[in-house]
Amino acid sequence: MTARQLDRQAAEQRIVKLRDLINDYRYHYHVLDESIMSEAAADSLKHELSQLEEQFPELVTPDSPTQRVAGKALSKFTKVQHQTRMISLQDVFDREEVAAWIERMHKVRSDITEEFLCDIKMDGLACALIYEDGVLTRAVTRGDGLVGEDVTMNVRTIQNVPLTLRANQRFAHFLRGRTEIRGEIVMHKEDFAALNQRRLAAGQPEFANPRNLAAGTIRQLDPKLVAERPLNFVGYDIIRDNLEDTPTIAFGYQMMNELGITTSRQTQIVYGLDEVMSYINHLDEVRQSLQFNTDGAVIKLNDRRQFAELGIVGKTPRAAVAYKFAAEEATTIVRDIVISIGRTGAATPVAVFDPVVVAGTTVQHASLHNADEIARLDVRRGDTVVIFKAGDIIPQVQTVLKELRPADAKPIDYPAELARQYPELAFVRPAGEAVYRVKGLSGPLILKRALAHFASKGALDIDTLGEKNVEALVEAGLVNDLADIYRLTKDDLLQLERFADISAQKLIDAIAAKKQPALERFLFGLGIRHVGAQTAIDLANKFESIEKLLVATIDELREVDGVGEIVAESIVAWFADEDNVTLLEKFADLGVAPQFSQKSDRLAGQSFVITGTLQSMGRDAAAEKIRNLGGTFQTSVGKDTTYLVAGGKVGASKLKKAEQYGTKIIDEQELMRMLQE
Repeated sequence: MTARQLDRQAAEQRIVKLRDLINDYRYHYHVLDESIMSEAAADSLKHELSQLEEQFPELVTPDSPTQRVAGKALSKFTKVQHQTRMISLQDVFDREEVAAWIERMHKVRSDITEEFLCDIKMDGLACALIYEDGVLTRAVTRGDGLVGEDVTMNVRTIQNVPLTLRANQRFAHFLRGRTEIRGEIVMHKEDFAALNQRRLAAGQPEFANPRNLAAGTIRQLDPKLVAERPLNFVGYDIIRDNLEDTPTIAFGYQMMNELGITTSRQTQIVYGLDEVMSYINHLDEVRQSLQFNTDGAVIKLNDRRQFAELGIVGKTPRAAVAYKFAAEEATTIVRDIVISIGRTGAATPVAVFDPVVVAGTTVQHASLHNADEIARLDVRRGDTVVIFKAGDIIPQVQTVLKELRPADAKPIDYPAELARQYPELAFVRPAGEAVYRVKGLSGPLILKRALAHFASKGALDIDTLGEKNVEALVEAGLVNDLADIYRLTKDDLLQLERFADISAQKLIDAIAAKKQPALERFLFGLGIRHVGAQTAIDLANKFESIEKLLVATIDELREVDGVGEIVAESIVAWFADEDNVTLLEKFADLGVAPQFSQKSDRLAGQSFVITGTLQSMGRDAAAEKIRNLGGTFQTSVGKDTTYLVAGGKVGASKLKKAEQYGTKIIDEQELMRMLQE
């Protein structure tokens, strides 16, 4: 049957039946993990529905299966206040801490039932789905728990998110009024692996991990891009204005399934401490075989009224905790201790060690936090250390195996190390603090310098984000790190005297235009010590992505032209700094995705110095063109300089050096010819 054979009345009836059957297929496939028809048959039904809606556009509804991807790309996300706070959970790490948590609840309310709902702790992006009278009207990210961002258009593209809650006569009242579903947006491990395989086949760099990809994807401004990636929503809570609608957490899970929301298949009701630990131990054994990554379990008091009455302490509820699995451990040898200067001027020591696999990934460095931690561990160069991953993510030095210490290993003199590694800087340790900081530089001043560099022409080249605007943004508290510029809204800027409607919009547009910067510009903009524009290009050409550079060893870095031991250590230290790793994750969450493109190697092995002024273009533009063609731009003539470009008002000293070293002298015209060939 085709759309052309039906009149309007018959088409409307057919459309209703098609939508119901397609939604029924989606429910069985995504929620019940069973199939009532083949995927090909379902696709055929969707095609017929699309044809009918094309012929009768007045019959199209927002909740139609054909309307998952709709509308134009957004220019920004709107901030939305949560009706009820999206809370965080307190972490516990062993049986004793779980027992202490249960005991604390008894002290507040002696009659609590020790009936708990246990579930997998998903490694994804928390999100709330708002349904009004059963229809999806809004999707909001967790944000800071109080205010999130409206990502409705993107969430609509997720195939297992129902645009309309499933009709249910027994629980019809859930289809009236406001129903909020909270859960995690995740990417299955097999989907992530398949996506990376496709990218490798296309000559594109791999993504780092499913969690970052899911978070970065959901914050893309174009829903069509989101639709291309296989995301899933997994619900873990349902919220109604009337508490009696969901008397237990477990009942909420049942309701979510009944209404068409996918939930975890690892959920279990348990009683008492022993059963809680039995669940956790089993989950730990099977977690590698699960669909998505996890680093623990969530334990909640099942009775929702008791849960509410126990209340919240700070940002965490008394009636729920997150159990973190014990991290895997491995031993390795510390080769060096290097110091990284963070955005606040804090000097953070980093242990660099032989690469070792911990919790499934290769690590080669770990933060030592401060001088006191070095003293506590008594860690030295050459020591054999035990490495573990805190929260299954961040590598840490657990202990030193002093029995294996080399005879010549010397204690770390931290002030002496600072003087040796940063002879140009002075440091001070404020009273009562464990951290050494750069003397005479405040955190805001360092941030201003860093942001001005990040936005400069040689880096991201963000138009209108000059020093004055940088200063205004930092002093107003609108920007606390480099990534925060991508959070700015027009309304934020209009609060400042420097901005009117046009200038504010111009800056917002300029920042948005640089969400996919060239990888080498992004690297240079980060301000990694010793990484200039040329080194950034060389690093980009070698590693092709931030993710690969993040795990690069010192030996791999030294394979890059111009990268010696000192530069390699500086790069490793920067990527080992937890603040910097957090910054990179924040960039990814905000949809900032540096792009690598293979540069021409036509000028490879040739180096250029420019003296005097050029008529055709500025010196910076010429330098960029030389680098993009594989050449090296130098600021002074040396033995390895291939060409000295003599423009107008040349400097005699550079000409003299060129003659001394036998460097070929060319004019601007010859340079332009070489750049255009």
